[in-house]
Amino acid sequence: MRQIYTIFASIKYISMKILHISDTHGTYPSLTHMPETDVIVHSGDFTMGGSEQEAIDFMNWFCDLPYRHKIFISGNHDACLYGVNIDGLDGYIHYLCNSGIEIEGVSFYGVPMFMEDCITDRQSHNYSQIPDNIDVLITHSPPFGILDYDDGFHYGSEELLSRLSAIHKLKAHLFGHIHAQHGVDIRNSTVFSNGAMLKRNYYSFNNLNLIVV
Repeated sequence: MRQIYTIFASIKYISMKILHISDTHGTYPSLTHMPETDVIVHSGDFTMGGSEQEAIDFMNWFCDLPYRHKIFISGNHDACLYGVNIDGLDGYIHYLCNSGIEIEGVSFYGVPMFMEDCITDRQSHNYSQIPDNIDVLITHSPPFGILDYDDGFHYGSEELLSRLSAIHKLKAHLFGHIHAQHGVDIRNSTVFSNGAMLKRNYYSFNNLNLIVV
């Protein structure tokens, strides 16, 4: 875990370091000695079984991290947060659920992945509502064809990929979900980061993704 991927993307007049993690599935206490950064982002699947207690434990850990700005979304494992409004977080911790936030001039927008939405047309609607003027998009699912390949299939969302084409100034897209495709890719000046921390075997860790935008 000492090696860190560092990818640079430029935003005019702005320089922000983002530490991106995802798919920790309850193992996040093992993530020690993480680097300094301006913003830490967890793109879902912080629980394994989706229980309320798992979510509370994660939020307590996340709140205690020594970073000024913290953002998280839910993944398909985090079922207990479906339809839930989270209250009581301090002003520097942001739970994004089909919503956005601006931090020091950089705009973030987060779309969760709940199975209740995926088996209906609600997830398609959620993707269609992504604003076209954001800097950093956070989803749990990858877009189709980008860091989404495993077991002979591309598991990413074609609808999400299509929506990305309308976001002309997008600097970074952060996601997880497909553990075997952890890493970073740059396409047309956009940084794509699959931050899944647990490897495919769920026992060992991938490296950290540190992105500068």
